[in-house]
Amino acid sequence: MDLTPAELTVLGLIIERPQHGYDLERVIEQRGIRQWTDIGFSSIYYLLGKLEKRGLLHAPEGSAGGKSRRVLHATSEGRDVAARVALALVADPRPVPNPLLVGIANLPLFSEQDYAQALRARLAAIETRITGVRAAAEAQATLPPAAREVFSYSLSLMEAERQWLASRVQVPDDEQD
Repeated sequence: MDLTPAELTVLGLIIERPQHGYDLERVIEQRGIRQWTDIGFSSIYYLLGKLEKRGLLHAPEGSAGGKSRRVLHATSEGRDVAARVALALVADPRPVPNPLLVGIANLPLFSEQDYAQALRARLAAIETRITGVRAAAEAQATLPPAAREVFSYSLSLMEAERQWLASRVQVPDDEQD
């Protein structure tokens, strides 16, 4: 049984701590999870329903409130599937489609000046994202080990991209501060 990245992320958060959809949304927002996976606010309950239908989640009898406030728990099968899929994702260095590479592959379509301007804009955006991710990580009083690793890896990738961009961005002397 395979899981999409969004399904695995939601299932993993439920394994971490049984919760309902509203709590999931709060954790997803606090940890900046939307920076690295496609989980829209409106898709949380859809994903929970799919995982429950597949027998990977369940709501114990007497769970509080209506459907939206049911506290969901992972089943033993859910834990097993999540562990298997997550380990495979960690171990297997699959290529990840990157729109930047598509843009770079089309360099002949634009001028060097336009390319340099685009690189500078991307560098500024990466700087902003690094600041945001650092702030999000520091705002968490305590983070589970998995969340610490996600923040660490994300920051490492962004810092590597920042270094690459900085090595390519050439600012004429008259534009330097």
